[in-house]
Order: sequence, then structure tokens, then C-alpha cells
Amino acid sequence: MASHLFELSGRTALVTGSTRGIGLAIARGLGRAGARVVVHGRDAARAHDVAESLRGEGIAATSHAFDLADAEAVVLGVEAVEVETGGIHILVNNAGFIERGPLTEFDLGTWRRMLDINVTSAMVAARALVPAMIEHGGGKIINISSVLSVVARPNVAAYATSKAALRMLTQAMCAEWAPHGIQANAIAPGYVKTELNTALSESAEFDAWLTARTPAGRWGRPEDLEGAVVFLAGAGSDFVNGHVLHVDGGLLAVI
Repeated sequence: MASHLFELSGRTALVTGSTRGIGLAIARGLGRAGARVVVHGRDAARAHDVAESLRGEGIAATSHAFDLADAEAVVLGVEAVEVETGGIHILVNNAGFIERGPLTEFDLGTWRRMLDINVTSAMVAARALVPAMIEHGGGKIINISSVLSVVARPNVAAYATSKAALRMLTQAMCAEWAPHGIQANAIAPGYVKTELNTALSESAEFDAWLTARTPAGRWGRPEDLEGAVVFLAGAGSDFVNGHVLHVDGGLLAVI
């Protein structure tokens, strides 16, 4: 029986940015597979409420809040979660944000903040956890990248750059940590209907373009990420490392 390959009982997962959207769907998917999930956000009250809601669904969930823009807060937050839970087996670096605008006019402070939150926080969180993962015999790191890590559109230069950097960071993590039993992989979602994409999903022109451009003929839904993350978090992916799994309805497969 192969069910154990996708069963996460006895494992604890920290999912950054998991109070809404893709992060919440990922936390729910991991919880449904048996993992204990730690909901993360900047707002402690909201993170607590989301964890409570997940517990109402029968999922073992707790919460923790820290600011991913502050590297010291990330380290202290991750270490606190590690102590409180007795060990993090799965880290999902999901948190991120997007600001759109022409590259020639894009605010440099926003550019730097996007790189800090979308890329640097993932590195800082992962390296804070890796010593304990190595001591425990291994672990899973899953970075949430984007199809915009390999293709570009106008007005998203900062976001695309950050997601491309996260893609390469995933490969670097594999190169350094695979010998210690750690699998570092990434998921690159296509266009998913979340708060980040409200302006696009409400545009009739963009909606028509995307549904025609995507072989599946629709927008992605947050729950479309659940199966991919459970696979990369479980034993079924123990020999998968440095890989980027596109969950995009076929968007990158066709011209």
C-alpha cells in the first residue's frame, strides 16, 4: 500500500503567510494529510483565529506571528516555534507580496522590501531550522515561487525577479543540504484567484486572455496547490530535490 507516501501524521509544518489565500489552502492540505500545522502571519489575532478555524475542521493547528521583513524577528520566531512544537519537519516559505508598476518608475524601497520578504525571509527561516532538521535526520523545505520566475509581463519586474531568485535559492538549498537528508523543492503556481490578483481577476480583458492562454481554460484555485504540497512534504518525494513543480493548468507548456 502506497498511502504512507502521502501521510503526514506525526509531522509538524510551519507555513509562512498562511492566514489567507494560497498559504491557508496549503496549511489546510497539510493538516488534512495528518500534519500538525503552525499558522503564521504578522497579525497575531488573525493567525490565532485562523488556527482556531482549522481546529474546528479537525486539523491540529497552532499559530505564531512575526514580521518577515525583520531578519532577527524571523530567526527568533522560527526558533520559538521549534521549541514550542518540539521540532519542525516541514517548512513552507509561502509568504510574499506584489506591487505592480513600470520598472522605470518603481520605488526602490518597495523593490528592496519585496526581495526581503519574498526571498531573504525564506533563506533566513530555512537556515534557522536546518541545524535542527539535520539533528533529527532530515526535513522538507518547500518554497512557493511562481510561473513569473521563468516568464515576464509588464509592471511585475520586482515580483518576477524575487520569484526567480527563490527558484534558484531552492536549487542552492538542495546543493548544500541534500547530503543531510533535507529535500528542498519549490512550487510555481500559475495565476490563482486570491487577494493578490483581485485587480486582474476583475478585469474582463485579462480574464479572457488568461482563460484562453491556459490549456485548462480557467484560473487556478488555492486548493489546487494542496496535492502538490502534500506530495513534496511526504515520503513520496524523498528522492525529489531541487525541483520546481509548476501548478499552472499547463500555461508554461504551450505557446
